[in-house]
Amino acid sequence: MAGPIFVFLAPVFLFVFNTLTHKLLTDKNLSKTQQDSVYRTINVCITILLISSYLSNVL
Repeated sequence: MAGPIFVFLAPVFLFVFNTLTHKLLTDKNLSKTQQDSVYRTINVCITILLISSYLSNVL
């Protein structure tokens, strides 16, 4: 039962965190290369957290 919930909520979490990151980066006025680095780092970290949470709760 938890599997479909994770599959549905994972993109929602990524969207929310990307929206918050965008708000942060527009306030900080970082360069384009720094923005790309921040987006990549946050998306990788959130993806790792989602995958580890999925594995510990579903499998």
